[in-house]
Order: sequence, then structure tokens, then C-alpha cells
Amino acid sequence: MEEVKLTEYSHGAGCGCKISPMLLDEILTTTREHISYPELLVGNDSKDDAAAYDLGDGTSVLSTTDFFMPIVDDPFIFGKIAATNALSDIYAMGGKPLMAISIFGWPIDKLSADVARKVIDGGRAVCEDAGIPLAGGHSIDSPEPIFGLAATGRVENRHLMKNNTAEAECDIFLTKPLGIGILSTAQKQKKIAPGDIDPAIKAMTTLNKAGYRFAQLEGVVAMTDVTGFGLLGHLGEICEGSGIHATVRFDDVPLLPNTEKYRQMGCIPGGARKNFNSYGENISPMTQQQREILCDAQTSGGLLVIVRKSEVPAFLEAAKAEGLELSAIGETRASGTHLIEVV
Repeated sequence: MEEVKLTEYSHGAGCGCKISPMLLDEILTTTREHISYPELLVGNDSKDDAAAYDLGDGTSVLSTTDFFMPIVDDPFIFGKIAATNALSDIYAMGGKPLMAISIFGWPIDKLSADVARKVIDGGRAVCEDAGIPLAGGHSIDSPEPIFGLAATGRVENRHLMKNNTAEAECDIFLTKPLGIGILSTAQKQKKIAPGDIDPAIKAMTTLNKAGYRFAQLEGVVAMTDVTGFGLLGHLGEICEGSGIHATVRFDDVPLLPNTEKYRQMGCIPGGARKNFNSYGENISPMTQQQREILCDAQTSGGLLVIVRKSEVPAFLEAAKAEGLELSAIGETRASGTHLIEVV
């Protein structure tokens, strides 16, 4: 049986491959005249997770795409992670997925069709878990393995979640622990001990289905998922879009087991450094540990949920029903010296 290590065929890993926020802003800047589409409720302007197009019947169709190079060696698990990550955008907007099509690039001169099939099967398995078909896709001959999904979903307009509708004096919750980038880098550097990557794989292959339930709660005012820009990057997008500030209590941020062990071993993804260079000036002074963890590029990370303090008990009850035991990691504020204060 053919044994491959997919991470050896890619220069980056998972959402750590994302272009830095600063460079992405430069790329997306245009001199073309802005055209308004009234039915487009969410587009490029708010840096949100998915586009939302009003169907005129009280609901909107959600459209998103996400793909990347291998973050783990196992092809089936890579397919599952990439699919889980792509569908997360639909849940983060408060919607339910309807279907997905695959985006697939493969180095056909280096890796066999059998290995490729396992990647696609991983994507199919996740789509089945989400209750949707993997209905088609497009493939190319690529120098590096690439896989992801273009996903379509639907949401009731009254439950549409955005990342620019947060309010001050709310609690901040995170549904998955950080450390995915650090642990996956340890694996790529061949420093990972047997079993230490398993908690990260479990997190990356767990669908963010809870987002659909959270969106129906009156006290949830904004939501996004934490991926390649790290916790501070995605929280910063919420703060900038909503005109508020935030405080993050570092000791309350959940971490995957052994994250600190591998951080001290120098397993820091390049994406973490790119992230800090892009938005670090908006963050209060941090220790090296805080910077490397809070800017850590996550792949298929958790939901970042902003909840009115008066409605936190109802939110925690809903989270428990979804199998999540959560506690606040910080709070939003009307103003502050920095966009985000880390304490």
C-alpha cells in the first residue's frame, strides 16, 4: 500500500497559507466604480465569512469558498479538515449548508489517483455529516495538492449573522481551543510526539453546527469563525466593522493540549508572524507567548461569538445542548487605548 506524507508536497499548511491581512487589503483595493446590488446583504465590504444574497422571501442564499494545501499527512483526514473548514463559513453566518462542490488541484506526476480519491472521500464524509451532497467540482493539474469546497447555504434574514454588528458591553466566547497552527507546524517539522496531534485533528474535523442554533438567540449580536488570521485578527475585524473595542483575558483563552510545549520548541507557523505584522499596531503590548498564541493561524477553528451579558445564561444553555462547555474569554467595550487590549 502506498504510504505518503502529504505535508511534504506543500510549502504551507492549512489556513496558514492565507495571504496576510495587510497584503490582502492591498490586493483587493480597486479604482473601479462601486456598483450597488440592493439584494446583496453581505459582500466584500465587511470582510465577512460568506456572501448573502436576499431571495425576497425572508431568506438569503449564502455562498462561500475555502481551500488550502495539506495540513496533515493522511489524505482522508486532509479532505475532512478542508471540507469542515469550508462549511464553517455557512454556520458562522447563522445558516445551514445546502450543497457543496469541490475545488481540487493535484500533482498528477507525483501522487497517485488512489491518494487523490481518499482526499475527495474525506470531503464526502464531512458533507454527509452535514446532511448535504458533494454535488460536483473542478480539478486541475497543480504542482501542490489543493482541496476545498465552494459551499452554498441558506439563512433566514432575521437570523443572518455578521461580523460588523457587535455591541459594546458584551461577552466574547470561543468554541474551539487555539493551538492548531503550532501543533500542525510541529508535525510538519517532524517534532510532534505520537498522539499529540490528535486533539487538533479532532477540533479541525468537528463541524461548527452550533452556529445555526446560536444565530437564533436574541442575545447573539455578531459571529465569525477563527481561521488563518488568528484570534486577534478575526476579533479585530469584528471590532473595526462594529466600531467597538475589546479586551481579551489571555489566561481564559482555551488551548489545545501541548500547545505551550511545542511553542517553546519554536514550532511557530509563518502565518502567525505575518498576522502580527499586519495588525499588531492595533493591539496592546503583549508578551512573546501571548503574541505567538493569539496570532496563531487556525485551520477549521472555532466560532467567535459576541453575546449580550444579559443573555449569556441562555447562550450557555444552548451551547451545552450542542455539547460545548464554554466560558467568556473577554468582553467588548465602547472605547479604549487600543482596538484590542490583551490582559
